[in-house]
Amino acid sequence: MFDPLQYEFFVRGLIVATLVGALCGLIGVYIVLRRMAYIGHGLSHAVFGGAVVSYVIDLNFFIGASVWGFLSAMLINLTTRKRSIGADAAIGIITTASFALGIALISRTKTATRSFDAALFGNILGVEQSDMYAIAAVTLATFATVIIGYKYLLFTTFEPDVAGFYGVPTGWIDALFALILAATIVVSIQVLGVTMIASAIVIPPVVARLLTNDFGKMMGLSVLIGAFCGLGGIYLSYFVNAASGATVVLFSAALFVVALAYNTARDRIAVMRGKARLHAGSVIAADDSHIGD
Repeated sequence: MFDPLQYEFFVRGLIVATLVGALCGLIGVYIVLRRMAYIGHGLSHAVFGGAVVSYVIDLNFFIGASVWGFLSAMLINLTTRKRSIGADAAIGIITTASFALGIALISRTKTATRSFDAALFGNILGVEQSDMYAIAAVTLATFATVIIGYKYLLFTTFEPDVAGFYGVPTGWIDALFALILAATIVVSIQVLGVTMIASAIVIPPVVARLLTNDFGKMMGLSVLIGAFCGLGGIYLSYFVNAASGATVVLFSAALFVVALAYNTARDRIAVMRGKARLHAGSVIAADDSHIGD
């Protein structure tokens, strides 16, 4: 059971996956509550295009992909605000075009095919020390930003129209959130892969939402669930010999099924108890009326 821990690369992968899971769980709360699950999926594909462009022009991967993802997110916001185009349509056009650009460049750069296959599906073997430092830095910066800007983020999440009226700089908050989301996706690519990041962002907060209605508790649970899924998924991938990103998502999906079953059972039990109390109350009332007679 502890055989994987003898390998340094695997221990490093476990640490990185746990950090990435916690990071995705934190960002995912705002993504889910803002009903932006599709943008998380789309940006992961847009970032892939930026990663390929960075490779072609010999630019640092983290810088190039982050800037590309940030610009894609801002372009989506600008398009939906200035034009009569729905957010889903804007996301579909911009992110798909970016992904297609990446695929087109890969088809012309045959030497990069294997490394970008790892970016698409995740590869725990490819996690290096520099990736670990980058993920730790983004995680710390994101947690610090969320703590400092907690009230602003909360206001713009639940009351985006009213927030601007009260002087909240919604434009800057959206830009900051887009930058954080892009950075999160970029540092998660090596572990989860482009095709799996969206699920890792969405599933933990959804599971947390099934367990609580309190925002603070939901955020804490989402972070813990994300970290647990990252750790458990990577650990499981060693034994099933499957892609790390796919295993993390499947592990998360299994946890979602358990949480959904628990939530359904809890609601049914609550309804049954309510009916039982109502029936008991009606019986007592009937007995009292008979005594009165």
